Amino acid sequence: MRIFAYIGLLLIGIAVLSGCQAAKGNSSNNGPSSPPSTPPPQTATLTISLSGSGSGTITSSPQGINCPSTCKANFKQGTKVTLTAAPGNGAAMDSWSGACTGNASSCAITLKGNQTVTASFRKADITQINHIVVMAQENRSFDHYFGHLADYWAANGYPSVQFDGEPSDASNPATDGSSVSAFHLTTTCVENPSPSWNESHADWNHEDPTSSTARLDGFVRTAASERSPSTHLPYNDSQGIRVMGYYTDRELPYYYFMASNFGTSDRWFAPVMTRTQPNRMYLYAATSHGHVYPLTPSSGQLSDKTILQLLQENGISWKIYVHPNSSGCTSASCLFAQSYINQFTFGNTILQKYPQNLVPVSQYFTDVQNGTLPQVAFIEPASEELLDEHPSDDDVAPSAAPNVQGGSQYVSTLVNALMNSSSWKDSAFFLTFDEGGGFYDHVAPQPAVSPDGIPPSDLATQPTPDICAAGNGAGGYTCDFTLTGYRVPLIVVSPFAKKHYVSHTVADYTAMLKFIETRFNLPSLTARDGAQMDMTEFFDFVNEPWATPPNPPAQPTNGACYLDHLP
Repeated sequence: MRIFAYIGLLLIGIAVLSGCQAAKGNSSNNGPSSPPSTPPPQTATLTISLSGSGSGTITSSPQGINCPSTCKANFKQGTKVTLTAAPGNGAAMDSWSGACTGNASSCAITLKGNQTVTASFRKADITQINHIVVMAQENRSFDHYFGHLADYWAANGYPSVQFDGEPSDASNPATDGSSVSAFHLTTTCVENPSPSWNESHADWNHEDPTSSTARLDGFVRTAASERSPSTHLPYNDSQGIRVMGYYTDRELPYYYFMASNFGTSDRWFAPVMTRTQPNRMYLYAATSHGHVYPLTPSSGQLSDKTILQLLQENGISWKIYVHPNSSGCTSASCLFAQSYINQFTFGNTILQKYPQNLVPVSQYFTDVQNGTLPQVAFIEPASEELLDEHPSDDDVAPSAAPNVQGGSQYVSTLVNALMNSSSWKDSAFFLTFDEGGGFYDHVAPQPAVSPDGIPPSDLATQPTPDICAAGNGAGGYTCDFTLTGYRVPLIVVSPFAKKHYVSHTVADYTAMLKFIETRFNLPSLTARDGAQMDMTEFFDFVNEPWATPPNPPAQPTNGACYLDHLP
């Protein structure tokens, strides 16, 4: 019996204990209790780093980042942080990398752990151009080629901008003071007008060619008196009216498209009022050292410093690209004969010390594609292959006559190759023409700085004195190297070229030398290039307007070509 009593007491104790525990478990219903503990909010660290050739600042919203002062901050996990880039002076935003991508001025990320972002800034100045290509074709004036650009803009939806071209009003066509008005050429081949010293001065003012008054009334009359250089017979156009002819996008769609989308100028001139050779002396050396005519064996080569010598002395890479002649010869000596660097004694130095820098134009295409373009390149006109756009010197069969379409199609292959290559991103291609060719232009040559104080030294005095020679106006207003030549076309092609831009700054094409000198911090060659604009006005280095180049039209070559009549 006593055992059963103990068991009973034990069961009663267990029941009482269970009831106490149950009561303790339900005590929350009978009064207040302490809140449960919660972990602190989790944070993430955002780290910013800066890179590139330019400077800038990165700030954040919410606040916390102000780099380069504060480049690391903690934010609550899940926070959306917007980063904004502010480029420094002379810099531009290049790209984001890491947790942000793209090249917009800002980016946003949602933090889900520690994150790192790199912001790259680039210099927004001329130093972004690492390859400069210069090409001068032959003998075309601005009005002759680009006088009707504004008509093309109106017909194709381009914005209207200030532009000094030929009148578009058919009832008020351009005229050189004669009864001959400007007209649209149909033939892509035309007999050559002379742009030489006497003819250019007669074009300036037919009755008083050394006067300070530019009448621009001699173009037709001087062209009417010209003869074929080889046969000495008169040209078919014995009236000289060919000089009033012009082309449009009908014949030159590639040039019209490129000049309209990139940059051009309505105040861009050849350096001197005479023919090809002295102007090309200016292209390489910013002077002709007193010459208004081609060099002769007795005159010898010019010892003036060329831009190529200046580049060589300062460790800047350069090349001259030359189209082989019909023989296909590609040796440096053969190419030298077709390059205008042969007018200078430094040309001999090239043959002796730097023949690898005088190469066939096929190497240009290789260099463009391989990213091995030099820092400065000159492309000589393919004259012996009739691809230089020079008018015909003789009344040859049309199939053997140079024409504007063949030359412009050739140029298009050079420019397109650059635009479609990895070299595009940091290049600039300058296309111009060496002189106006005797074709009419309604804007007179402009005052210019004498390059070196040397007056004309090779004017003929017998049997008939040249204009400005002793006894024929010597000392007149037009008798020194203090005027430019006539206007010529210009196209500035680059990823940094402003869109649809027209410069109105007076310059001759030694400004291209000034651009090279400015880019590489070099001294001027002469007072002439020293006085030029540096051409940076053609570029937008911040926004890079043509990072993706446009798709220009193909340049046709099937236009009519004849020399026996006009238009």
